[in-house]
Amino acid sequence: MIQERIESTFMTSSDDPQVVWHEHSVDRASRERLMGHRGGVVWFTGLSGSGKSTVANAVESLLHIQRVHTMLLDGDNIRHGLCAGTNLLAAEHGQVFAQRFGLGFGPLDREENIRRVGAMTQLFASAGMIVLTAFVSPYRIDRQRVRQWVESQGQPGDFVEVFVDTPLAVCEQRDPKGLYQQARAGKIANFTGISDPYEPPEHPEIHLSAYDKNPRELAEDVVAWLKAHQRIA
Repeated sequence: MIQERIESTFMTSSDDPQVVWHEHSVDRASRERLMGHRGGVVWFTGLSGSGKSTVANAVESLLHIQRVHTMLLDGDNIRHGLCAGTNLLAAEHGQVFAQRFGLGFGPLDREENIRRVGAMTQLFASAGMIVLTAFVSPYRIDRQRVRQWVESQGQPGDFVEVFVDTPLAVCEQRDPKGLYQQARAGKIANFTGISDPYEPPEHPEIHLSAYDKNPRELAEDVVAWLKAHQRIA
């Protein structure tokens, strides 16, 4: 019975004409007034080990103290649920489901990972929250798509790209998870910076030289930028 339901779901067209957009009685402006600040997305990107998660966490702590409503989306955490891989999904949903919806780390999987995350960030931003993300997000086109989606549903400036610029050599030296070592040994395929490219932002709103300051100083730089550009009070 379960298998029949899965197969019938696969045959359902995703272009169902009955899927329409419903306007809400409570609009974004009303939600932002309730929150007391403008919603938006602060998107941290950089190599694995660059310090994205550490800096994003420090920024959230500073914003929390200032009573800014935030949500932090971290790459590893999202891979446990919304963007889970086949092994995690297979245990609960079976192999057919896992093969269709589980995400690996190839180019298309990375594209879908960022698409899902981008859709989520837009929802949080439209609720009047400041969404902080920490994803390698190696491809410019994927980051640009998120920017376009977020700003098309809000206003220009709702997407703030933060490039956590740490040299590959420094990231490899840190290598907190031992991933670079495994990638160099050929044990991890499609690893950004080794066997897969990283496309750095060309015009990020915030450019952090993450190897010559500590995380607290970098976080203060981000918060100062948000205040100077009137993203927060």
